[in-house]
Amino acid sequence: MRPWQVILLVGYTVGIALGQLLFKQAAVTLKARESTSQFVWMLMTNAPLVCAVLLYAGLTALWVYILSITDLSKAYPFHALTMVLTPLLAARLFDEKLNGYFYVGLAAILVGIFFIAWGSES
Repeated sequence: MRPWQVILLVGYTVGIALGQLLFKQAAVTLKARESTSQFVWMLMTNAPLVCAVLLYAGLTALWVYILSITDLSKAYPFHALTMVLTPLLAARLFDEKLNGYFYVGLAAILVGIFFIAWGSES
């Protein structure tokens, strides 16, 4: 895999993680409403949710481009980076707690992605 492909994939996964944080922020600001129509209105006017949806639309286009230049079998494991980045950012921004098992799993994910990205081409 070429370095610029890795950069695109990392950028994509950072975007996915940021989208998840926006979804969480949207969820934090929403409360159950008395009526369905009121709840739907709150969803449509929720800035973090609207931003997340727009971000994901752009990321979908980027993903299609990435797949046009990279094998799916090599690109898809980069999604695992979101399992690393999203909880780290959530711990920082939303005061969520992480334990030692998380960090062991984080290391395993990173080693696996390294082998996939820079392993031998066969």
